Amino acid sequence: MTDRAPHTDPSHTPRRLFSRTSWPEARFLADVLRTETVGGGLLLLGAVIALIWANSPWGSSYEALGDWVPWSGGKALHLDLNLAAWAADGLLAIFFFVVGLELKREFVAGELRDPRRAALPVIAAVGGMALPALIYVAVSLAAGGDGLQGWAIPTATDIAFALAVLALIGSHLPQGLRAFLLTLAVVDDLLAITVIAVFYTDDFSPLPLLAALAPIAIFGLLVQRRRTWWWALIPLAATAWALMHASGVHATVAGVLLGFTVPVLRGRDGDGHGLAEHLEHRWRPVSAGLAVPVFAFFAAGVSLRGADLGAIVTDPIVVGVVAGLVLGKAVGIFGSTFLLARFTRARLDEDITWTDLLGVALLAGIGFTVSLLIGELAFGAGSAADANVKAAVLAGSVISALLAAVVLVRRNAAYRRIAEAERVDADRDGVPDVYQRGDG
Repeated sequence: MTDRAPHTDPSHTPRRLFSRTSWPEARFLADVLRTETVGGGLLLLGAVIALIWANSPWGSSYEALGDWVPWSGGKALHLDLNLAAWAADGLLAIFFFVVGLELKREFVAGELRDPRRAALPVIAAVGGMALPALIYVAVSLAAGGDGLQGWAIPTATDIAFALAVLALIGSHLPQGLRAFLLTLAVVDDLLAITVIAVFYTDDFSPLPLLAALAPIAIFGLLVQRRRTWWWALIPLAATAWALMHASGVHATVAGVLLGFTVPVLRGRDGDGHGLAEHLEHRWRPVSAGLAVPVFAFFAAGVSLRGADLGAIVTDPIVVGVVAGLVLGKAVGIFGSTFLLARFTRARLDEDITWTDLLGVALLAGIGFTVSLLIGELAFGAGSAADANVKAAVLAGSVISALLAAVVLVRRNAAYRRIAEAERVDADRDGVPDVYQRGDG
């Protein structure tokens, strides 16, 4: 396998996959990567603390903290939730609000606005979700069919965790490949939100759901008119969240819908970026630095004290989740991209190899936040099956990260020189010259 695709006459060059994005998009991507990388580190820290605490002699205090109900009087409003549930249903709504903003921006002004560029991450995301689900279902059916409701657990990619690992092992990968991972995760999140809303909604009540549309509509009206009054928007968002929660639909869906209402483009002529990017810049640190790490702290604390490790390792749920994350994600993403290139006669960008894509496909097997959330929805928080799901998600994510490291560390050194060359700015105008040559 060569390090670069052969040079061809530009007039006859086929469409390139993972080509460089525009300079404004590259700057935005760099900001997102920095925030998500820090957030991934905090997520990992929260998960490690939870694991240590849950398996220490003081493990019972960890369980008691998660089970504590701060507002027992909220039963009438379905808000008598313990801290762990508040982290999963409440704080993750901030995470999904940022996802909604990101999705809106990608479809209006980002990589997904161009159908030709959008085809790759969309097809890769679908392949990277379908194959893990099929593997899980096959393992479950072979074992008798128990646990089939967890089919969606290995389908999600945790972008914060994946980018944190990428920053450590592949900091000099080409920008087009890093953009692909981010866009892939955005599409992955959209599909995961759809799966949660459609397949993991119990005790559905239509009236609260219809009522939730009113505060969402008012929120949308205000932001469309650039009325960013926090004293109005935050209560409206909280009301929409509470009504969504009461409807039986997972409350985090409210965050996505609120994000969808925010305008993306600025100005009458639609140039530049507007309120969506502003709010994303403001709320992403809250999501990555607080909401996701706190959720990870309450969700990752699986206790293995006195557990039968042999029974856990051979549990079909564990086997299906680990196989789905490690094999399903990698083969699904790599295979769908390869087939797209084969049938469209597209080629990889000249600075990218199939080995690089394999490393990123393995990295997408890091499924944490949404995988743990789906596990709780599928089997019930605190159940024996949920504990095994946590162990499986942790194991599958670690294995995927290690395999990705094996592939990408060797490539990272080669790309270091390329990255240094691309940062050259001979005319000192603040824009790297590589984005001014007509190929960016």
